[in-house]
Amino acid sequence: MKFTVADLLDQLSTEHPSEPDQLAKILKLSNKTDKASLELAVSSLVKIGVIEQTSEGGLTRPQQSDLIDARLRCSSKGFCFAIRDDGGEDIYIRDHQLNHAWNGDRVLVRVTRDGGRRRSPEGGVQCILERATQSLLAQVEQQSEQLLAAPLDDRVLAGIELPAEDLKHLPGDEVSSVVEVRIDRYPLAQHAAAGHVVRSLPLNGGPAADRDLLLTKAGLQDRPAAPRSSGKNPATKGRVDLTEQPSLLLKGWTQEDAPGLPAVHVEAMDGGCRLWVHVPSVGERIGIGNSLDACLRDRGEALCLGQVWQPLLTPALNKATSFSAGSEADAISVRLDISANGEVSNWEFMLSSVRPVADVCAEQLIALAERKPKARSIPAALKPIKDQLGQLETLRFCSTLLLEHERINGVVQLNLCPPQLEALGDLRSADPSGLRHRWVDAFNPLDPHAFLQPLLRAADRAWTAQRLDLQLPGITIEADEPDGSVLTDVAKTAIALDLPLELDDDGSPSASELIQVFKDSSQRRVLEQQLSHALPQLCLVASKEATPASAVSDGEEAALSSPKTSLTPWTCATQHYAHLVNQQVIVALLTEAKDRPTVRHKTRLKLGLKGAGADLTWPLFTASQEEKLNGLVNERTVQRLNSRRRQVLELEKDLLSMIQARSAQPLIGQQVEGHISGVQSYGFFVEVGESRVEGLVHVSSLNDDWYEYRSRQNRLVGRKNRQTYQLGDTVQVRVINVDVLRNQIDLEVISQGSNGSSEPESSEPLPVALSER
Repeated sequence: MKFTVADLLDQLSTEHPSEPDQLAKILKLSNKTDKASLELAVSSLVKIGVIEQTSEGGLTRPQQSDLIDARLRCSSKGFCFAIRDDGGEDIYIRDHQLNHAWNGDRVLVRVTRDGGRRRSPEGGVQCILERATQSLLAQVEQQSEQLLAAPLDDRVLAGIELPAEDLKHLPGDEVSSVVEVRIDRYPLAQHAAAGHVVRSLPLNGGPAADRDLLLTKAGLQDRPAAPRSSGKNPATKGRVDLTEQPSLLLKGWTQEDAPGLPAVHVEAMDGGCRLWVHVPSVGERIGIGNSLDACLRDRGEALCLGQVWQPLLTPALNKATSFSAGSEADAISVRLDISANGEVSNWEFMLSSVRPVADVCAEQLIALAERKPKARSIPAALKPIKDQLGQLETLRFCSTLLLEHERINGVVQLNLCPPQLEALGDLRSADPSGLRHRWVDAFNPLDPHAFLQPLLRAADRAWTAQRLDLQLPGITIEADEPDGSVLTDVAKTAIALDLPLELDDDGSPSASELIQVFKDSSQRRVLEQQLSHALPQLCLVASKEATPASAVSDGEEAALSSPKTSLTPWTCATQHYAHLVNQQVIVALLTEAKDRPTVRHKTRLKLGLKGAGADLTWPLFTASQEEKLNGLVNERTVQRLNSRRRQVLELEKDLLSMIQARSAQPLIGQQVEGHISGVQSYGFFVEVGESRVEGLVHVSSLNDDWYEYRSRQNRLVGRKNRQTYQLGDTVQVRVINVDVLRNQIDLEVISQGSNGSSEPESSEPLPVALSER
């Protein structure tokens, strides 16, 4: 079909019936086959209660329904859960209730059994709204008389039938390539899935081939083509001239096609500072709903592939909006007054013209860190910015001030930067938005983006409060509370490592409390890695309902005191479409909104100034303008952006794993030292080498004893010799095998744990062994 069930439901309301012919026109279905598919889909959806049909033939969505919109998440073991979009409890789906749904599919689920204290609710898939997998990586296999594609992703629990002409892709004795398979037919009733081989992908074709393989694995190999347009020209009227201000460009990325970044300027003020954040004005150039806007929405965000980028913006648009030192450019700016305790006390948004004076790169920050405090000479790397060294020190003060304010307000800050491998390229630098991960990056004085992150989050927090004050729509980033059970497990691990922590009956400690306990521990990294799993994924949410006046002040306070819980980001519109949407709302406020009740009033309200909502007694926009803005912020767009974000994060994770695995290939057969980074019943994981690649020592290779898994202490303990393998221990291992395709590294132990400790005999009964030799 040329449309999905989700596309169809997006066109239906709960109040106003839609005619089938009208739907066919909206969905651009012109021939008889497509219209017949629509009729069949409508008939089926009416039967299962997903849509309703009036006596006149009009179609609506039910006012109330027991069907839950969710996304399917499966494991390689066959366990599947429906992850609800509304944040409700996950629903367990048994294999016979999947109804041919695959991992990642968006589905409608009906709960068949309520959950209990230790049991998730159970349900069944009633309808597949949208398929997540259009193509996949696979290996060709011959089973009896049927040629099949076996998916490399073991979460896709199905084989795909292939035509006989794909027999040429059947591998020989040594697998040197995999194939991309396009799905032609999803499984239905007794019919299996069918597809065809699109192309063969080499496993050892170099970095470019690896990137192509991983893009295909993530489903991001087909990049939407874009029109050759740099968009509209920004208005010159009403701009504030800030070209004399010596703003700086903090650049951690080195690739030529990397997205453009904001410029910043800071001045010391009353124990705090006055900060200016100048953001490339992409929103002014994009017409809401035009072809360029639609292309950027489909792309979702820029992709960093290490030493190559796939930008969000078109080349013409990227060139027109990017800042460069010494060149005048249009910007959206915000002035932030930051008090001595790191609180943003005042702000004003404006359209501006800026001219940055210099770039600041990682090499310059390294030279600055190595320079002696009282040295009179200036290193060669710092001479291009010698006039800005004072401002750079003030920027550092401002960044650390904001970070400390965030920490005091409960924001989780972890030091989990990626390994500094040259092959990682721009992935070595922190994400400038500071909103990529489930945590905030700890300050790294050698990374320009570490300076930039807290400054941009402060600008995002200011807009969040301004949006709430003026009751404007926006796409927000939100996160749930951390998983208390995982926090408790981390606390138990810390106690087992003799760190000063006590558990009481009031529940698990907070993530911030745990960080303070092990911040000076030698096992800090492995504990932070374990802690990171307790933190919820960030999720984009459409916010377009008007905020009640009584809740505005509370919303402002929450936005400013909880920097990561709920933000309306806008500062990285060159990277993320969600930021671009919010930037378009800012542009509309500063260019189209009414700043006075009538033209006869001489006094104008500064709509970009903090507290403007208190003096606002008239509608900001006309009905058509408001409808246009609300159209930007819709659930369908947010769902697609969340789906794309999951794909991109998985791609980046796989790219890091593959580069680490490639770096481990020369180590096969060698003895190396590593640190235990995780312990499970089936063995323990060890980080080795500068790449921090993680390999598994399987319990079956520990043939000197019978080892028991003690989950509370995160350790394996030998029954006879009392030898322990515990989180954080140093061990000598040998690299046995490296599977680059599946990112699996097999290790074996050469010597016992560096602590050499054996547990004293105990009179307590031993726990049941969970794994044998």
